[in-house]
Amino acid sequence: MANTVYHINKGINKSIEFKGLKAQYIWYFGAGIVVLMILFSIMYIIGFPSYISLGIIGIGGTVMVVKVYKMSHKYGEFGMMKALAKRQLPKAIKTQSRSVFKMRKL
Repeated sequence: MANTVYHINKGINKSIEFKGLKAQYIWYFGAGIVVLMILFSIMYIIGFPSYISLGIIGIGGTVMVVKVYKMSHKYGEFGMMKALAKRQLPKAIKTQSRSVFKMRKL
């Protein structure tokens, strides 16, 4: 019988990472590229000068790349979801009566 060699996948349960972008930021980057391509095609169809539209797309692409990488570095894999969830928490709870805080017998 021949010996078989099994390779262990050590990347199980880790989030995907591509050139420093983690998890959902890869999707944000892809969506930004698609939006820039659509914007360029719209400007081309309208008849906008090519060099000006390339300049606008180049500047927009640079800003998009910097913003996405900054968010990925600042928040990490789950940090942005936690920050958005934290913003939804109320600062204070107002009540008109004390009955909410009284102990009730069940």
